[in-house]
Amino acid sequence: MSRALTHAEARLAELVATARYHRERLALYRARAYGPRLTTGRRMRELELASRAADERLRRGRRAASS
Repeated sequence: MSRALTHAEARLAELVATARYHRERLALYRARAYGPRLTTGRRMRELELASRAADERLRRGRRAASS
């Protein structure tokens, strides 16, 4: 029998998933940059910024959950 997640646990799980999503998008774009397909520095920076922001939200969420 599984138990229901608390609001804090659900929020933390959402932050984990979001951070993973942004890291994977960035990794895919970096891999694409090594191939013959067109990539832009602007898009790379956007993805890097989104990934860093998601990681920071996750860090803050984990800090809040542990206090």
